[in-house]
Amino acid sequence: MGYKDLREFIQILEKTGDVVHVKKEVDWDEEAGAINRRVYEMGGPALLFERIKDYPKGYRIFAGSLGTYRRVAIAMGLPPDTTVKEIFAEYERRSEKPIKPAIINKDKAPCKENILLGEEVDLHILPAPMVHTGDGGRYIGTWDLVVCKDPDTGWTNWGMYRFMVYNRRYLTGFPRLNSHMGMILHQKYMPKKEPMPMALVIGADPISHLIASASLRKEVSEAEVAGGLLQEPIELVRCETNDLLVPARAEIVIEGEVLPDKTGQEGPFGEFPGYRTEGIRMGVTCRVKAITFRNSPILTLISLGVPPDDNSVATPIASALAVKKVLQRHDIPVVDVYSPPHAVLHTLIVSVSRGGREVANQILDAITLRRSDWNKVFIVDDDIDIFDLGQVLHAFSVKCHPLNGVIIRKIEPGKAHALTPCYTSEERRTMSGGIVALDCTWPPEWPKETHVPTKNSFHDIYSQEIKEKVLKNWKDYGL
Repeated sequence: MGYKDLREFIQILEKTGDVVHVKKEVDWDEEAGAINRRVYEMGGPALLFERIKDYPKGYRIFAGSLGTYRRVAIAMGLPPDTTVKEIFAEYERRSEKPIKPAIINKDKAPCKENILLGEEVDLHILPAPMVHTGDGGRYIGTWDLVVCKDPDTGWTNWGMYRFMVYNRRYLTGFPRLNSHMGMILHQKYMPKKEPMPMALVIGADPISHLIASASLRKEVSEAEVAGGLLQEPIELVRCETNDLLVPARAEIVIEGEVLPDKTGQEGPFGEFPGYRTEGIRMGVTCRVKAITFRNSPILTLISLGVPPDDNSVATPIASALAVKKVLQRHDIPVVDVYSPPHAVLHTLIVSVSRGGREVANQILDAITLRRSDWNKVFIVDDDIDIFDLGQVLHAFSVKCHPLNGVIIRKIEPGKAHALTPCYTSEERRTMSGGIVALDCTWPPEWPKETHVPTKNSFHDIYSQEIKEKVLKNWKDYGL
């Protein structure tokens, strides 16, 4: 099983040697973000900053909770050295067995140890960092979990959306129009000119944040999927000022309402594809009505940028497996799907049991049916281990025909990603762009016996007799 709250997780990371306690005082103004960013780029441990400039003792910042596959495995209760392929397989197995959350009373919820209401509310009591040089402000919502609800169906959505401190009582944020939060806001609340209740959760258990960052289908309960991954119910508690349910063991919960008739300056921000593509924009405005938090609260941080980081390591697991389910529903002969960290949710690798141009077109049809963050898709035969990028590159180099193996499509306005750096400013504004499939499979019409080349690998080219002999004598060779 995984860990029910952030503090349990940190204790386990201490035992495995995957967290460093930074005891030297660190400035919230860029220093914490810069340290975290460099550690990401070095493949280093998670960080717990224990002394934050200008803040009381006990107010801390935790960064990099799922910044490596090793820490993803630990969060899932798996051995730290679990392979990426095994992590994906276990994630898929557990996510197919969702568990309903448990609703607990507020007197048993750690996130209610301190409650600020009305005029007591002041966002500046929390050590929100200035994450990057040049950001538009202090971002309290980076590695977060935002809760909102469809008023008509009752479906509650968890998502990961950035939110900046505008002043002591207001936040501004950037939920994309085609995100679930953006759709609920613009389709259900703004036409009625009603404020949308929301809760910004900081420092929940790592699995809940992992699921909040995922691209699950509309109407799917992220809380139930998180319970499946945790293998026990997620404990939820009701907010103080609205009827939303939030993780009860979270460090901090900021309750508010998104106003239908007000916007506020938001950004720029160093974004997850590894580039800053936009300047100041007018974002949604959230009026904060309550802040609840644990004693000695821990604020979670992600210094987004070039991979790897929590977003590029953990988020693609759920997103890639969601694509796998879409392809399966369209009867495409998919075997596995992977999006490596350095692809920053833009490139997808799909292995199939039967390839060819027709299958490649079917894959593009399915992926672009709704929103498509992906704009490059490698399609490989099932003898390729898609978790081994060397094998993928080899397949691309020798099996993708430069004239016949490349399929290019336009993405309709409103369906592309607004933060893709290679898109023009107009394409980002209209969320339009393109997608390319790189067919790295043997043409299905080629007879296997006469046309498909034999792979010169130990597994494929040698007889079973010689393979068994070599493996049997391996240690005797001094290897």
